Amino acid sequence: MGTHGPGIHNADVAEAFEEMGDLLAIEGESPFRIRAYRRAGQVVRSLPRELAEMGKESEYDALPGIGTDLAAKIAELVTTGHLKALEKLRRRVPAGVRELLGLPGLGPVRVRALMTGLHVRDREDLKRALAAGALATLHGFGPKLKSRLESALAAEPAAREARRFPLSVAAEYAEPLRRYLGAIRGVTRVEIAGSYRRGRDTVGDLDVLLCAPAGVDPFGPLEHYRDLRELSAAGTTKAAGVLRNGLQIDLRVVPKESFGAALQYFTGSKDHGIRLRRRARERGLKLSEYGLFRGDRRIAGETEEGLYRALALEFVPPQLREDRGEIEAAARHALPVLLERADLLGDLHMHTDASDGNDTLEEMVAAARARKLSYIAITDHGKHLGIVHGVDADRLARQGEAIDKLNDRLRDITVLKGAEVDILEDGRLALPDAVLAKLDVVVIAIHSHFGLSGAKQTARLLRALDRPHVSILAHPTGRLLGEREPYTLEFERVLDAARDRGCTLEVNGQPLRLDLDDVHVMAACDRGVLLSIGSDAHSSDQLANLEGGVRQARRGWARREDVLNTRSLGELRDILRKPRP
Repeated sequence: MGTHGPGIHNADVAEAFEEMGDLLAIEGESPFRIRAYRRAGQVVRSLPRELAEMGKESEYDALPGIGTDLAAKIAELVTTGHLKALEKLRRRVPAGVRELLGLPGLGPVRVRALMTGLHVRDREDLKRALAAGALATLHGFGPKLKSRLESALAAEPAAREARRFPLSVAAEYAEPLRRYLGAIRGVTRVEIAGSYRRGRDTVGDLDVLLCAPAGVDPFGPLEHYRDLRELSAAGTTKAAGVLRNGLQIDLRVVPKESFGAALQYFTGSKDHGIRLRRRARERGLKLSEYGLFRGDRRIAGETEEGLYRALALEFVPPQLREDRGEIEAAARHALPVLLERADLLGDLHMHTDASDGNDTLEEMVAAARARKLSYIAITDHGKHLGIVHGVDADRLARQGEAIDKLNDRLRDITVLKGAEVDILEDGRLALPDAVLAKLDVVVIAIHSHFGLSGAKQTARLLRALDRPHVSILAHPTGRLLGEREPYTLEFERVLDAARDRGCTLEVNGQPLRLDLDDVHVMAACDRGVLLSIGSDAHSSDQLANLEGGVRQARRGWARREDVLNTRSLGELRDILRKPRP
């Protein structure tokens, strides 16, 4: 176990607050307290800077939505690694009840219903209640949920315990680990390979490669690393361990002459590696993590670029190494020139304190200018579905006047008028066409009724896309990593409708959305549907979400020309004003 302090990361604090909210809900506490903890968890997850680096309770108190009480709890967690209030709650709520929260479809409200209505205290109680048909007596426990619960309870323990971490959470642990290892004397290079380097939206473990000469032992110092829970199987060149949040790590010391081969070997998907080794065999070569060999002679391996070149291939960017045609394209020198963050000239999805954002219009504009953006669209939520202070027609008009005055003063950035409008259950929009006609950008999105059948959900989206002023369909599949599966959808029909109507699909950069996923990005590009990379920022710090959107788009082979907000302002306006078919 590490000895250099508790090593608390933002994800740990967010999870503690979210667990507090869940356990308070199970106990039937006031909705106000529950919302305060959940809101605090969201705020902490969105911070670009580690709380532990801030280090002062007064700085925590200044965070949006974090008052004196929550600031003190953050300080307690950061300095001690524990939260007494959470530990008391865990003692009051039985462990078996808490475990039920990990089952699909069981949030705290349903867990409380099971506990109070059927005296369910653990998985075994739930199995008996399911077998007896008792769940039918509770509101909100229909046949679909019953089937999901039965499947989950029948799963093998190992399958239940397999855990993948959102990439953003894995990064909070991976990057400090990279820095720590890189500072060890004798270590000349550290790379984290695997799905992390490919930029997958979730990560199961970390494959860590260290370049060091013979005689350097990086695993001794690692035993004192603060985020390490356990180090096992430590030899001279390999080690395995578990970080404090449960993330598995596999470490290998690799000599310089083999580092590129090892990096390639441990980065690509299994199928990408198989295809590459087959190509080597077809040329009378042998490819392994140690290099590319002709007989006993290594002909490549120090760099990835040299290895791909020796196989008569273009260099394949890590994000593409999934065996989706990248090797064939590399052989034809036909790989796409992938989108770069520098290609983005604007951000067309963000919120201010006029709806549920934390910062003012002026603060969001200042943050966009600092990131060298040429234009942004302010797209506050329309007033619907309980969004606090959602904008109605009058408030949109007043915001539009404020934007006009701001644009009169600005020279290096243009602010566009927009709104994020809810798609109602029947496909209508929550704001009328007459209001939307006055906006530059209309972002539409589903925020309710996720459980509709695929046919109904598709019809709902198609009707919404038919509206004359729609610009962008935001987070099109509705997923939240680790929390909510995508809703059922006939995605090809949505793609065709978007293309035919001149609408854009968003790649949402919020770390728990990353929606569209990479497969859907590729499908959109193949069908000629424009994408928009959106931060969906609810504070000025969250404009950094654009990087996540770009990474996701790259995994789907997106190029600069596939993305709406790489266009100049003039080109953008022409596309947005183009008459609908």
